[in-house]
Amino acid sequence: MDQLVEASGAARRIRSGYASRSKLPVLLAVVFGMSLLFVPDVRGLLIGLVISGFAGIAVVMIQKRTAQDVPTAASVEDLIAYEERAVFVTDSSGVVLSRNAAAQKLLPTADGEALEQVLAQLMSNAGAIVFRLQAKAQKTNAAHEDVVTRRGSFRISAHRVANSEDIIWRVHSQTDQAGKGHAAERLSLPMFTVGGSGSVLFMNEAMRKLVGGRVKSLSSIFTEVPTTSGEHAVVNSPNGLVDVMVVILESALGRTEFFLAPISDVIAAKTTMAQLEDFPIALLELERDGRVRDSNRIARALLALDDDPADSLNDLIEGLGRPVSDWLADAAEGRGLHRPEVLKCRRGSDEMYVQVTLGRVIHDGEVSLIALINDATELKSLEKQFVQSQKMQAIGQLAGGVAHDFNNLLTAISGHCDLLMLRHDSGDSDYADLEQINQNANRAASLVGQLLAFSRKQNLQLEVLDMRDTLSDLTHLLNRLVGAQISLTLRHDPNLMSVRADRRQLEQVLMNLVVNARDALDGQGEINIETRNVKLTSELRRDRAVVPAGDYVLVKVSDDGCGIPVEKLPKIFEPFYTTKKTGEGTGLGLSTAYGIIKQSGGFIFADSEWERGTVFTIYFPTHDKPIEIAKVSEPAPILLDVGPADGVVLLVEDEAPVRAFASRALQYRGFQVVEADCGETALDLLGDEALNIDIVLTDVIMPGMDGPTWVKEARKLRPQLRVVFMSGYADGSTVEEQLTIPESAFLPKPFSLDELTSTVRRHLSSAA
Repeated sequence: MDQLVEASGAARRIRSGYASRSKLPVLLAVVFGMSLLFVPDVRGLLIGLVISGFAGIAVVMIQKRTAQDVPTAASVEDLIAYEERAVFVTDSSGVVLSRNAAAQKLLPTADGEALEQVLAQLMSNAGAIVFRLQAKAQKTNAAHEDVVTRRGSFRISAHRVANSEDIIWRVHSQTDQAGKGHAAERLSLPMFTVGGSGSVLFMNEAMRKLVGGRVKSLSSIFTEVPTTSGEHAVVNSPNGLVDVMVVILESALGRTEFFLAPISDVIAAKTTMAQLEDFPIALLELERDGRVRDSNRIARALLALDDDPADSLNDLIEGLGRPVSDWLADAAEGRGLHRPEVLKCRRGSDEMYVQVTLGRVIHDGEVSLIALINDATELKSLEKQFVQSQKMQAIGQLAGGVAHDFNNLLTAISGHCDLLMLRHDSGDSDYADLEQINQNANRAASLVGQLLAFSRKQNLQLEVLDMRDTLSDLTHLLNRLVGAQISLTLRHDPNLMSVRADRRQLEQVLMNLVVNARDALDGQGEINIETRNVKLTSELRRDRAVVPAGDYVLVKVSDDGCGIPVEKLPKIFEPFYTTKKTGEGTGLGLSTAYGIIKQSGGFIFADSEWERGTVFTIYFPTHDKPIEIAKVSEPAPILLDVGPADGVVLLVEDEAPVRAFASRALQYRGFQVVEADCGETALDLLGDEALNIDIVLTDVIMPGMDGPTWVKEARKLRPQLRVVFMSGYADGSTVEEQLTIPESAFLPKPFSLDELTSTVRRHLSSAA
């Protein structure tokens, strides 16, 4: 490895023009070292010797030339160009600088694309793997991880280039593909291939023997066609019905491959693990107490048995819910066979789940177990997404209900507090107490807003924004938040594209992330905020999320603080979960940020390494419409000193305390008020043609007819009726319905006395 680092550094120096003719032997070392690194087997050694031979000839030829005829020295790109393995070179930020032909063939890459996006074509957690390997390579010069994907097992390795921040990456397939195709004829287990139309296209010899020759359809093979891998099925055989376990694999061109593992002890005993070495499903042979006796190639790759052999099944899995020994004992006695269990792997740093199905084999009176293992990580990920979606839906419904009822209470509290403050002078001893009540009511309203934010139920005011302007406006506040001992650095792409988001909510997200970074630094360190344009040529899969291909504005907030433990990282966006000490955090900051980003159509991810720092990455879809420059408008007038208002207000509110406050506030400003406690009563009042109503103030959500519904009915009698809707919480469909009603305005709860009366007065005056 040291040779690679030195050789790579030498190559960079040569490329920069600092190498002289006297350093040409270094080029030989580079070529030979690289060939040994990327082809570590015997064949690689021979290739390395051949390459070094050609390089030696090149050295002799070059040395014969005059100084002015010396050709340009080889670059790193030249050295990796014809390497059989996929090789990438990235800068310190993970952007791909170059790659060889093998890399382009394995993982098609665009110029300037981030490596995590490239590897996302291969695995779901590419970002986390790149972050870990790069951090380790920068610290120890080299790092690698073995990853099992749907396309096989791969080793991802990273090597730091000497005297540089660049990283050389190698992606090496560890799965031998030689056993595919009709090599299935070598399998002792029955196997056949089915086309998209359901017809049988191929059967190996073991399958033909089992069913007595070639057949054309699935119905000719099974009494009832199985649909799930690991399922128990019955095969029609010339000698009678045969019980089998079915392994179903999706193949190319819409084809499906079926592998049959006979359950009959007599048939199964004839099959050895050596004959199943190339079987496309992971298999373990276990003794009845769970000790691992043998395994096939796929099992060793999936469970990392080559690097660290396991003594027993209990060393590999967990989460059964009862002792593994009891499960194995039941299987050895013939109970609970062929029932798949989804369990968590103990191996590897990432969460991996496997589906384990046990079968029994009896040979010469000795009982052993066969464990059929499928990678169930994606299935478990989908299950988690569904559970998370159900949980967020339940929390959203709860938050919506809490917001509606709680904001009604806060409206009554703050409203009556306003009425009391009108009767007290600022020098009165009770005035300070009333101010405290009012301020705490506002704080409670803010907390309700956070509940709606993380449950993605708030109503966003979307506008086209330039992220640079948003961060520039926030800079002063952020510097005050982090303090003088912490360095806050902002870096922007000069050609940054615009996004569409709620400015106030976006500012809250950025402040939450910066405050968390500040707390992780413990008073001293550095926080970096970076923005740049990113183009995803293919969808990015990570952390159970799929980012569609397209143009994005990427925002990174990073710190060099204490980091987040790997076992806590998947939970940080959950509501009320916090890594801070008791009393120091509510657990709503990151969940609120997550909700705002998701509701804005974006994505947020977290990468962290304990005691090295944390990076939050946000992807915002770009918006190609021009940025609307907000018009400078005069602030709304304060209506404390104006004369009495004129007009009749129909107040429709089912909550008596809110209705009492609103009625008194409007009457205090000079309005005449007619009250109704529901939409039906309001319609009855409007049926009286003698009653003159200038404007309606109605709640949105009420028992019976809701606000928009009864207003639409009222408009049939009085088409010019002007309406102000008010609500503590209204879901998206209700808000959209309200927006379709002309001559209407919206007043969110809780509201103050001045906000209520000025809204009604302004809406009335706009009709003039």
